[in-house]
Amino acid sequence: MQKKRFVLSGYFGFKNFGDEAILSVLVQKLKQYNHRITVISSDPKYTMSKFKHIRSVYTFKILDIIGAIAKSDYLISGGGSLLQDTTSFKSLIYYLFVIFIGLILHKKVIIFAQGIGPINNYFGQFLTKTLLSKCSYVSVRDNKSYDLLKSWGITSDLLCDPIFSSDIPAVEKEEVVAVQLRNFKTMSEDFIDRFAQKVSKEFPDKKIEIYSFQKEIDFEICKRFEKALNLLNPDIKTVVYSELSDEDIIKNLAHAKYVLAMRFHAIIIALLAGAKTLAINYDIKVEKLANEFNLPILDLKREFKNQFKELKELDLDNMKLKVKSKEFNWTNFENIINSN
Repeated sequence: MQKKRFVLSGYFGFKNFGDEAILSVLVQKLKQYNHRITVISSDPKYTMSKFKHIRSVYTFKILDIIGAIAKSDYLISGGGSLLQDTTSFKSLIYYLFVIFIGLILHKKVIIFAQGIGPINNYFGQFLTKTLLSKCSYVSVRDNKSYDLLKSWGITSDLLCDPIFSSDIPAVEKEEVVAVQLRNFKTMSEDFIDRFAQKVSKEFPDKKIEIYSFQKEIDFEICKRFEKALNLLNPDIKTVVYSELSDEDIIKNLAHAKYVLAMRFHAIIIALLAGAKTLAINYDIKVEKLANEFNLPILDLKREFKNQFKELKELDLDNMKLKVKSKEFNWTNFENIINSN
């Protein structure tokens, strides 16, 4: 099979577990066919050290990005939630600009397993609709994104998130509660205090493992939560994990009996590991995932109700059946990348 050149665009190099795990899945798939890979990364040295025999260019060196795409056959944008303006309008424009470069250079552009939206800016909606309509292949990871694109007249494949294809070690559960938190504009001291009180009350005899998936965003909140727990109960066992490898995060979470998580991919790993899982809702993607699996949901602004009772009474057998139905379908993606 002829080797082809791919440029991968996404939230790469920021050492965020979910996006790095998606990148690993993509690189592994493309390497099966010995294709050549260049990753657009905020930390090219880190990205090249993580994956052998790939190239990387810096996120904001536009001329280098244009040069890499010009020499490529395909541009892949994704996965994750790149095309939304909740984080910022600038980030939406950036990822659309990279797609635009691919299109004007007449490359095959693939939108890979993305969550599209929310896009509140009308100009942003227009640009997204226009550019995606010209892409060679579009796949999305949720019904809402699929319906949005359908309303725009854009054909897409509805797939699960590629992280559902991760291998989780089958290990015996320990008396551990894993808590994964991140900073966000609606995160408050009031929520941290209420959450710490509830965790301390519900799990006083369990070890509380607190996970920072992206140090710049998560670590401070995780330490504040640990401090709040220790003030409430000096005897409670706590530890904060930060800057773990993707493999260590997965291995650790596999041991946890309960997982209380904010980040989308932390929830997916918890589901795959068969842990009783509670979702902390900061984004529509988390809410959609939790509703799909009938998980209890905490809101950052609202008072708690019966979520911890629901957590302890979760039907794991039913949850595991739903997880097993999630199998990432590579068929159309492979057909596109292996076509002449």
